[in-house]
Amino acid sequence: MTTATESIAAGFIGRIPVRNIWLLLLYASQLYRELPETQRVELEEAPDDIPELVAELLANAVDRRIRRNLTVGYRRRSDVLNRVRGRIDLLRTERGQLLQRGQVACRFDELTIDTPRNHCVKEALLLLAKIVKREPLERRCRELAARLGSAGVRNEPDAHRVSGHILRSGAGWTDAEERQMLAAARLAFDLAIPTEQSGNALLAMADRDANPGWKLYEHAVAGFYEAVLRDRGWDVYHGRHMSWHLEQSEPSVRDLMPQMITDITLERRPAGNAANGRRIVIDTKFMSPVTSGQQGKQTFRSGNIYQMYAYLRSQEDAGDLLWRTATGVLLYPSLGVDYDEAATIQGHRVRFATVDLAVDAPTIRRQLLRIADEEP
Repeated sequence: MTTATESIAAGFIGRIPVRNIWLLLLYASQLYRELPETQRVELEEAPDDIPELVAELLANAVDRRIRRNLTVGYRRRSDVLNRVRGRIDLLRTERGQLLQRGQVACRFDELTIDTPRNHCVKEALLLLAKIVKREPLERRCRELAARLGSAGVRNEPDAHRVSGHILRSGAGWTDAEERQMLAAARLAFDLAIPTEQSGNALLAMADRDANPGWKLYEHAVAGFYEAVLRDRGWDVYHGRHMSWHLEQSEPSVRDLMPQMITDITLERRPAGNAANGRRIVIDTKFMSPVTSGQQGKQTFRSGNIYQMYAYLRSQEDAGDLLWRTATGVLLYPSLGVDYDEAATIQGHRVRFATVDLAVDAPTIRRQLLRIADEEP
């Protein structure tokens, strides 16, 4: 019997290679969308080296920021001073009879480099130093973290918990280098997941709500399409809300109707008068595409088909002609068994496709791209 530690040491979590889990994490990351095409391809082509490549990106960015001055921010402080700064804390000043000693209690904002952003970057460097295999790169990460510490950036072991919020709140920054640095730091925290999980818990074929692998798979597919297909004339929507077009109903019924939220929608509007517009609704399913039916016969999962049917048919009268010819794709992961089957159901093409997580990165890329490359 193989233990969890032995499985990870052998390069697998469950039956999925760790390098492909890193590849999924890369696709799901903001860093993948921030990088230029050449660097994205470099990362994809060497999934085993993703931690090293991310460490190099982060180390180079931090080194440049240190030479150009680190990003600063304001921190709220409260202190007893010999002069007024900011706002006077009257209660504290009076209670301590500070004025008699020529002092005053104040609350003020102080400019500092000891900010949550820099905490995230420092902790990411220390984390990558534990993951990377090349000793010079490990040493460089530790040295840069030490330089940040000498400059006044404290250690914050829980920095990874706020890294996602920091990255989202900085979505409108004009400094692309700053965004890439923070995106690399965020990905560094995620890359540590395979070394911290036990057994096949990370990507077990299990219940959607209880399985973090399901969301990783969904976000990886969405991130890949957002980065790659936008340059090819596609719009990509992740988590799109759709309405039920109810003709007659009681108000209470409208309130009780469940939400329809698609995982991923790919959309290419027609150019001029050409009838080349397309809409593809993708629902990621982290399970086997088939199940055993009556008398042991294998069939596609009926619940998945009903769900996709509802997505496509419920929008036909929405006033958007693309919905009338929209394609639905049920996209499953696989481990060695590849499906790419299709059927037309009441005018809508529905595909049952898989992405093999046990193969190399170029093959995974081709399997993802075939969803959009197929002619309508």
